[in-house]
Order: sequence, then structure tokens, then C-alpha cells
Amino acid sequence: ALTAEPKIDGLSSSLRYEKGKLVLGATRGDGVAGEDVTANVRTIADIPHQLPKGAPDIVEVRGEIYLRKADFEKLNAEQAKEGKPLYVNPRNTAAGSLRQKNPQVTAARPLRFFAYAWGEMSAMPAETQMGMVAAFAKWGFPTNPLMRLCTSVEDLLAVYRAIERQRADLAYDIDGVVYKVDSLALQARLGFRTRSPRWAIAHKFPAERATTHLIAIDIQV
Repeated sequence: ALTAEPKIDGLSSSLRYEKGKLVLGATRGDGVAGEDVTANVRTIADIPHQLPKGAPDIVEVRGEIYLRKADFEKLNAEQAKEGKPLYVNPRNTAAGSLRQKNPQVTAARPLRFFAYAWGEMSAMPAETQMGMVAAFAKWGFPTNPLMRLCTSVEDLLAVYRAIERQRADLAYDIDGVVYKVDSLALQARLGFRTRSPRWAIAHKFPAERATTHLIAIDIQV
């Protein structure tokens, strides 16, 4: 079995809990060392400060911090109203909001979070990818409702096409679908390459296309 889920276009982050308490928030950085953004992640409403009883003593939840499209447009409307430069896109705005030094600025930005992976765990709450994500949801983390369990390549491609059709209407930006081996035992056997796991692959969407109307040409020679 394999899982398929939207690839969120945001900022990858890691949240560490010790005895149920949030003690560290970090960006992924180069995959080895990231930035400590603990004070900022504490201001994000989607991220619990305390895990419920029954959670392992050490829990490292990984996921994506992002801005919804509507919230990004609202921020830009406020920037325009104040005569300030407009933000370029939701992903860069989310990253800048999380990485700047003042937690009050982060708190004023409507950042969101989806949990989908993990790092160090003192005990595993499940034996499958789907089971782990279900555990995250049980602990209070938002998880993506479009994630599906598949048993064939045809199933994976059907999910890919279904998500691609919804792409423009989703509240957040995505740039593809990620497929993962569901069994954690098989994930462990497959292992990692230098920078990526052998048990997961991203199926990117084609670049979005639009028609441009050429209204006039002003030649200045």
C-alpha cells in the first residue's frame, strides 16, 4: 500500500515536544541545521503547545507552515492601503513571517500548519504512514483531508488527477502530490539517499498556464 497527499507549497518545519510540552520549533534549513523559531511557532494557532496524555515522552512532528490564498490577498490589500510594497507570493510571505525576529509580527500573520511527518520519537504510535498521520490528528494537529491510501499505480494516478482538478479551488497553494510507502517497516528497509528517502517521491504538477491579451505595443526608438 502507498499513500498520496498534496505537496503543500510552504515552509517545512519541525516541532519537538518533551513530556507533552512544546520545547523547540525549527525550520528545516539545509536538512541538518535549521533556524530556531520556537517563539514564533508558539503564536500559530494550529500548533498545540501541549500534547494530550498518552503521547510519547519525545515527539518530533514535522510539517508545512503556510498562508492561505485569501489571507495572503488580505495582507496585500492592507499593504496597498498603507502604501507599502506588496508581498510576492504566499510561500515567501509565510517563510518571512516565521523567520523574522519579532514574535508579535508572526502572531499578526494568519499562518497555518499541516502535520505529515516526524523525526525523533521515543515510541511509535503506529506502524504505517496513515496511522502516524491519524495519531497527529488525535494529538490536535491539522492534517490534510485529501490524503488517501492507495493499492496500485492506477489508484495513485487517479488521486493525482483528482487533486490536480481541485488545485485552483483549494484554499492553499500546492505544487504536486507526494507518494509514500505506507508500511514503516518497508520505509526502514528502503532507507535514504543523500538528501531524500527512497520510499517517497513527489509527482509535480505542470506549471500553471494562462492566456495573455496583448492590448498595444508602444515602440520608442
